[in-house]
Amino acid sequence: MTGFVKYQGLGNDFIFMEDFGGNLLGRGEMLAQALCHRQFGIGADGLVFITKEAGLYTMRIFNADGTEAEMCGNAVRCLAHYLLDHGYVQGPVFQVGTMSGAKEIRLADEWYVVDMGEPDFSFSQGQPVEIVSHGVAWQAYPVSMGNPHGVVFVDDLATFDLATWGPRLEHAEVWPSGANIEFTQVLSPNQIEVKVWERGAGATLACGTGACAAAVVASRLGLTQELTAGAIRVSLPGGVLAIHAGADNHIFMAGPAVKVFSGTIDISTIEKERKL
Repeated sequence: MTGFVKYQGLGNDFIFMEDFGGNLLGRGEMLAQALCHRQFGIGADGLVFITKEAGLYTMRIFNADGTEAEMCGNAVRCLAHYLLDHGYVQGPVFQVGTMSGAKEIRLADEWYVVDMGEPDFSFSQGQPVEIVSHGVAWQAYPVSMGNPHGVVFVDDLATFDLATWGPRLEHAEVWPSGANIEFTQVLSPNQIEVKVWERGAGATLACGTGACAAAVVASRLGLTQELTAGAIRVSLPGGVLAIHAGADNHIFMAGPAVKVFSGTIDISTIEKERKL
């Protein structure tokens, strides 16, 4: 039997498993598809293996469709909660590894503040790209927060058809390997609302890297205050994240992480069922 713990960050939920011996990582695609299924598995947006690489506890995350992601903001906060719960790290400040580099995390009351690093605009040198889909032209602003994002501004998120346009823009030809799409509405100089269609997971209640991407682009375009002037509140379906920038242009994400439940599962049974 293999132990697991389920966590959520603003409703973006993940299954965590320790894999210090590297026995599970090679089966990540299969296990993510099976375990993340909400009817036939545990149910989650992603499966996280906790490994130890170069002396750091490291997050290896697989989306519900089995694809591996480079980074996930909500999952890295949940990882911090896990590591502190199990006594693997000592707070209030520590580092964890991800596929997009080490991230420093600081515990602040009951929230976790993550140094997400610098945004990368090299995809299109900060310029928008045009995506034409089913006769409609969209302007998307590409930015990487360790994983690819396209920020799209809309006038009214309440009536926006996320289920239709999310997958169309995620798989647009302009993205070499797909992208997370942030549909964003500016509410005030220090607040935006975002609905995210996540690459490999679909509509989720929250996306940490997506919140960072949307806040960075909105600030860069002058639609909100500068991120160095104070935090921008990013309202997502699952709750609010606070995003600000340091003097070194690093982006900081602050938000909660909550343990949901723990249990054990027989992975050998899953493997047998998948082979039938």
